[in-house]
Amino acid sequence: MVDKIKQEWFSNTRADVLAGIVVALALIPEAIAFSIIAGVILSAVLFVAKISKIKLYQKVEGSNLLVNVEGPLFFASVESFVNAFDFTADAKSVVINFSNAKVWDDSAVDAVDAIDKVVMKYHEYRTNVTIKGLDSTSKRLVDKLAVYHRSNAKPSAH
Repeated sequence: MVDKIKQEWFSNTRADVLAGIVVALALIPEAIAFSIIAGVILSAVLFVAKISKIKLYQKVEGSNLLVNVEGPLFFASVESFVNAFDFTADAKSVVINFSNAKVWDDSAVDAVDAIDKVVMKYHEYRTNVTIKGLDSTSKRLVDKLAVYHRSNAKPSAH
């Protein structure tokens, strides 16, 4: 428990030091508003980089592929999410489990579009896909915005 707290509190010290240095350097011209804005922007970028790590654990059971997703699925993690799938694998069905993940985004469009891309790509290979384990908020977003379950569906072009 103590090790986990230490890791959470002290694992991002480099990013904090870097943000402090940027703020200090920005203070040299005595423009405090600029230094604060620079520090906030840098901290936001470093925060997004830190939380954008999504992990996929794949397990083959017979002709089925089970994929467990861990982490947040949002605009900064959609590319690694889509690229983690091997669509040419010989599987008759794929189960994507979001029990340890959350679909969130300011607009939710990028995250849901990533799910659409994965499901429709598997459909091109005539592979059945099941999405399970979405929490209630994520399920509402996916049900509202996803198009993979519609006939002749195509992912959005953005």
